[in-house]
Amino acid sequence: AGGFPGAGGFPGAGGFPSAGGFPGAGGSPGAGFGGGGARGGTGGLGGILGGTTVSAAVTEALQADAGKYTWVAAVVSAEQAASYQLAAGHSVMPIGGFNGTDPSPTLAAFEADVAAGRIHYFIAGSRGFGGPGGPGGASSGTAITSWVEAHYRATTVGGVSLYDLTSPAS
Repeated sequence: AGGFPGAGGFPGAGGFPSAGGFPGAGGSPGAGFGGGGARGGTGGLGGILGGTTVSAAVTEALQADAGKYTWVAAVVSAEQAASYQLAAGHSVMPIGGFNGTDPSPTLAAFEADVAAGRIHYFIAGSRGFGGPGGPGGASSGTAITSWVEAHYRATTVGGVSLYDLTSPAS
């Protein structure tokens, strides 16, 4: 009870994001930063740290066939990934580390994960603190975003552009 700023407290029952770790297998909704509530809160600190509010429609899309994928989605920045992971209750790949500027994963590693069918969606429009350049030039997030946009079609779900990485554009 109590805590900062949400129902689960800070860092919440089970820590951030909970048993199973981040970005590893699992993570349970409502047990990380600020709680967020079962199946779909934003996780209390989202507005402060740059997370996002996840709509019910996006949550539903991420949960569909989630067991088939290592990551139900990939998104630039761990802050953004945390919001989606807490809402969906399934692993989301954070591209570029905490603020989106780290060179991880590389474009080649991301392409290999997509080719192996490990990632269902790419969520566009996210951003990190460092912007697209990062400390050493173009970030992996920028390269990955450009690659996805060139090879897949976006579908708008709940105001968010989702690229289905299982269905390349012709």
